[in-house]
Amino acid sequence: MPPLSTCADTCDERNGARIVDEPTASAQYVLTLSCPDKQGIVHAVSSYLFMTGCNIIDSQQFGDAGSGLFFMRVHFSAEQPVNAEKLRASFAAIGASFRMDWQIHASTERMRVLLMVSRFGHCLNDLLFRTRIGALPIEVVGVVSNHTDFRALTESYGIPFHHVPVTADTKADAEQRLLDLVADEQVDLVVLARYMQVLSDDLCKELSGRVINIHHSFLPSFKGAKPYHQAHARGVKLIGATAHYVTADLDEGPIIEQEVARVTHDVTPEQLVALGRDVECQALARAVKWHSERRVLLNGSRTVVFA
Repeated sequence: MPPLSTCADTCDERNGARIVDEPTASAQYVLTLSCPDKQGIVHAVSSYLFMTGCNIIDSQQFGDAGSGLFFMRVHFSAEQPVNAEKLRASFAAIGASFRMDWQIHASTERMRVLLMVSRFGHCLNDLLFRTRIGALPIEVVGVVSNHTDFRALTESYGIPFHHVPVTADTKADAEQRLLDLVADEQVDLVVLARYMQVLSDDLCKELSGRVINIHHSFLPSFKGAKPYHQAHARGVKLIGATAHYVTADLDEGPIIEQEVARVTHDVTPEQLVALGRDVECQALARAVKWHSERRVLLNGSRTVVFA
């Protein structure tokens, strides 16, 4: 195991500002990993943390018999001055020996998030408010919309608003502009907060595992316009919402979170819509929170969520 160094810092350039990952004592980090399941993984991880003077705060793990994969999330503190880059360097040999897909991040590191919206603003408003009060550990670096309805709302939070119209003729240019924003702002996560444009297959692949969407859970039964009105006409007794990663398969990406609410025969279509908005906000906010806290690991077409 390579020794930990406490000298050279690592840095990053964002918007002209120098961000330095300073080695500090008692800093906290999160290690996530997935790999083929075999004996010795937990022992190797815990031994590494012990030998490097780290202390486990909490640990969660799951072995999936179906896929043969093992998943783990460890929240730990470093009792000696060290930064994330040095931890990554010293853990690399263990990761390679178990063929791990792994990451180590400072627990205080906030994901840079880009929100996208069209003309339904309830999820956007909810995410912006939760971020402001500290309920979501993220940094919203911008809002993209194909309409201008929520420019004033966005700018009231001091967040840049980007109007990117989309037509059949301009779709490719609009998606390139989105990719440019993701690169320029070093975006970690894109959230489709009721963004009503279908992303191209190429864009889905480019941002794989980095885009979360929300939609009502009536699919595929009630497609198209006014799904809540369609559901009301059929007398549904449960409504729900699904937050999932975006893939080229429309609305069929790995599910992160779902929320449901029971309704009775006496609700109106308008009341159903209002309740549906609340359910969508709750499911999306939890999905964004768990992803930003690095609690969600991909397991093929499914997810492992250490909530």
